Amino acid sequence: MLQEILGKKIGMTQIFDDQKNVIPVTAINVGGWFVVQIKNQEVDGYVALQLGRPRKKYSAKNFEDSWLKNKKKFFEHVHEICVGEDVAKNFKLGQEIKASDSSLVEKDMVGVSGTSRGLGFQGVVKRHGFSGGPSGHGSNCHRIPGSIGNMCSQGNVIKGKKLPGHCGFRRVTIKNLRVVKVDPEVGCLFVSGSVPGKKDTLLSIYKAG
Repeated sequence: MLQEILGKKIGMTQIFDDQKNVIPVTAINVGGWFVVQIKNQEVDGYVALQLGRPRKKYSAKNFEDSWLKNKKKFFEHVHEICVGEDVAKNFKLGQEIKASDSSLVEKDMVGVSGTSRGLGFQGVVKRHGFSGGPSGHGSNCHRIPGSIGNMCSQGNVIKGKKLPGHCGFRRVTIKNLRVVKVDPEVGCLFVSGSVPGKKDTLLSIYKAG
């Protein structure tokens, strides 16, 4: 069984539990992945499964061995997940990865990693949460970062100083999310709360602990 699985974010919805409480969840599509290469210790120096997700125009077709000769043409995403030797031997080239191949079950705690939404170039107030200067009309520093020079004759800027720049679009991991529901028929995983990224963002879901 796989301790880590790849998926695509569908969006957010809500599920009612047995006590009729509303649980906000994120639906993640974990189906549609195929094993395109099996890495082994002797040749590659590590053990892993390389998974590929076919492009939209090939997703309705059956997997063919010829796809492995030109992965860039036939697969939209190709990523690796590290596994043990005992797990890797249970898979073969061209095998489709399903939700049932994962060890994740309801009430499991998981971590979800993905690329956050890109917000473009932003100032320090939006990017880093600075409070800003006085809001009165006499002030000339409403949303500026303020002094950035060090207290020395050269006025050097300290490394790591929080300044305006590209906001978002970075690797983010959300930990301690709970698996609310697993639907193997449609290949969906429902995780409590929100996860990084927008619709169709590639996600990595791994079992915590």
